[in-house]
Amino acid sequence: MAYAVLHSLAQTTYQILNHDEYPISGKLKDQIRRLRQEVVSLRNFFELFPYEVNSLETRIRDAANEAEDVIEHWMHEHIRSPAATDIEYDFGELKMVMEEIISIAKEMQEIVMKLDGPRPRPAMLQSSPTTTTPDVDSFTVVGLKEQVVKLRVQLCKRSPSHRLSSRPVISITGMGGVGKTTLARTVYEDEEVVKRFPVRVWIALSQNYTMENVFEELLLSLEKQVKKGLVKDGSTTKSKIRKILTFKKYLIVVDDLWSEETWNEISEGFGDPYKRDESRIMITTRNEEVASSLSAAMYHHKMGLMDETESWSLLKQKVFPGKECPPELVKTGKDIAKGCKRLPLAVVVAARILAQRNQTQSSWEEFAQNVRTHIVEDTQFQKIMLLSYTHLPHPLRPCFLYMCGFHDDYEIRISKLIKLWMAEGFVKDQEEAEGFVKDQEEAEEYVIQLVSRNLALVTAIKFDGKIKSCVVHDLVRDLCKGKAIDENFERRISNSHLDLREVARAYASTLRSVISFHPNESSLRGLRKFKLLRVLDLVDTDAYSLPASVFELFHLRYLAFGCPMEVPSAISRLENLRTLIICPNKRSRQYKYSRDEIYLPLEIWMMPLLTHLVSFFDLLPDPEGAASPLKKLLTLSVVKKLICTEEMMKLICNVEKLSITYFGDIYQQDYMLHNLVLLSQLEKLTLVVTKGSLLQLKAKPVFPETLKKLTLSGWRFPWEDMKAIATLHNLQVLKLRDHAFQGSNWINASDEVVLFAKLQYLVIEDSDLEKWIIDKWRFPSVKNLVLKGCGKLNEIPKAIGYGPELEIIEVERANESLLKCVQEIRKTRTRSRYNLLLL
Repeated sequence: MAYAVLHSLAQTTYQILNHDEYPISGKLKDQIRRLRQEVVSLRNFFELFPYEVNSLETRIRDAANEAEDVIEHWMHEHIRSPAATDIEYDFGELKMVMEEIISIAKEMQEIVMKLDGPRPRPAMLQSSPTTTTPDVDSFTVVGLKEQVVKLRVQLCKRSPSHRLSSRPVISITGMGGVGKTTLARTVYEDEEVVKRFPVRVWIALSQNYTMENVFEELLLSLEKQVKKGLVKDGSTTKSKIRKILTFKKYLIVVDDLWSEETWNEISEGFGDPYKRDESRIMITTRNEEVASSLSAAMYHHKMGLMDETESWSLLKQKVFPGKECPPELVKTGKDIAKGCKRLPLAVVVAARILAQRNQTQSSWEEFAQNVRTHIVEDTQFQKIMLLSYTHLPHPLRPCFLYMCGFHDDYEIRISKLIKLWMAEGFVKDQEEAEGFVKDQEEAEEYVIQLVSRNLALVTAIKFDGKIKSCVVHDLVRDLCKGKAIDENFERRISNSHLDLREVARAYASTLRSVISFHPNESSLRGLRKFKLLRVLDLVDTDAYSLPASVFELFHLRYLAFGCPMEVPSAISRLENLRTLIICPNKRSRQYKYSRDEIYLPLEIWMMPLLTHLVSFFDLLPDPEGAASPLKKLLTLSVVKKLICTEEMMKLICNVEKLSITYFGDIYQQDYMLHNLVLLSQLEKLTLVVTKGSLLQLKAKPVFPETLKKLTLSGWRFPWEDMKAIATLHNLQVLKLRDHAFQGSNWINASDEVVLFAKLQYLVIEDSDLEKWIIDKWRFPSVKNLVLKGCGKLNEIPKAIGYGPELEIIEVERANESLLKCVQEIRKTRTRSRYNLLLL
């Protein structure tokens, strides 16, 4: 975690040195400036020499942690209370830490000076089909028959020569322990495959390797499979290999490939990349990006987890090979298999441990009570599964360990995760202009990298293919919680059901993040001790109010809670707050659309760093002419009754996501929605009307051209008003809910102008629409069409149903006429990727 702490410390020192509100002496500023220089230097060392840094990582981590603790304690105590004493003592500690950091930096320079080439990377190579399968996925083949057939077909089928511009590579991907090597080995030894390929080689790469060893072992294996005399003794190893593989049809399996760099090195010896004799290369890898780049022209096979039936079958086979499981052990055995969370390697580990125990019901029941602990503590399981973590680039490691702090089966929304990472300082420094936007883009890339390495499993995606939510496999999370303790990372996050008073006793002086799921309000009393806290998420607690001590947390950047309370003016004391979320928990959902006159405090306009403001309960206060623009504000959601005056639009001028709720039966005033057009950065807009209508006020919004996503609910606009939306050139998502538009006919036919040019996702939900007429100039880009609660609509216009890009239509089974129409469309369409989903 050294890199993460250095990253965070670099941000903290930058903040002190570049902001006037920190009145420090010139001598102290010089000291902090020197510290920052050394910290940035060490951080660069991590990036340039990721392997060589291992020997210094623990010392760097501990020193950086101590330095950041000292500085942030000083910021909290002495900047908040200038009259406080002990300044000399605090910075005496900092001086001692500085000496350690300088000493480490000198050792680092010595290491760099000694480097004269890359570290040796030994390799392991297997050539004989009778060679023992590597331990990585050494378990019985269960549930792989269909996958074996698919891969065999891909290996043995003839490919049109014009489609292959380089080596035909077949890839097998999936998380560690899922069975990639077992599948590849089964295919490799398949009888038909053996007959098809006269030359076969299995290369199992270790974490480190040297190309000299790889090529020597490869040549040794090849010479055993070809006639003598094919290659001359005087040739180089690489030229001999190239000649054999140029003249012989081969199958090469590269098992456990980690990077394109490795592939580029090893593939140099594979002969002519454009030969057309049906030779094949098959790779296994945990990295989807590596697989996609190598197998784009051939075949990419993604392995998933087993189902529970397959898990139990595998467990039985491994514990009782060739025998039946005793009846009294079946129920407990199924519970154990279920506890393995569908991961084949976990089942194998559990089976090995069980096979060494007494085969009695009491013994199995004792094991079943702690099956996950037994698996995670197994040395072989740790060795295999932690490879994915140790291969992560240093910037990604804290991000992943942070994800592992959530509880079982917790579905993590990416939008929330990114805000948490940024609050913790895991993303790049905010030194550049528009730093926050750039940080957000980098954080999104971090998510993609973790998913591509199969460390996070996607649970939902957005219309544009971006990841909406994901989970970490329970066993991986359990394992990496232990890794977090080893790397002293638990001092940064408490993410549990524990009473916060217990957490305070252990980590109060250093804890940076608290995400609490504890239902007891009294557990919040320990918050007053968390002086360095950056993240506080209490949404899932049963608290009715926040303790006053929360508003003393000077370093707090992310605050989320679920109680419908009046936010005090003390919120402005949280000078570093970037994210404020007030959303309903299970107890407070009844308040979500409450129309009580509860306003956020006027001091909300005194928080210039505020970037995301989400409030399901409170109203945004009238600035009263004393406010400054919230120039960093990107999200304003789900504010009630916002009056969009020109002044208000200037105050939130850079907002990208805006969501507003109005109440049509009580508040009859002009909300000036025509001024929405002044929001020149707005990309996502949600406008909801509940309990009535605003149409009598002619409160029609005027939308900015920048909109990419628009959600309207309850407005009851006439369908003629759709013209204002149809011409939005950047609109990609349109959701019309709860009679957003009202009337029996929607007719899209006029002059030859392409409308809804970029619209990809269209939802019509709860509508009285009966007839929908479209000409050919409409909806050319729609991929997803969702029709729900449209009981009077019985036909989908051909212009959209047979659109060139349409992939999915979602309809309700209850609407038989519409269902029949969609089924007819599916029959007549020729595109194989078209799908019908029944709601």
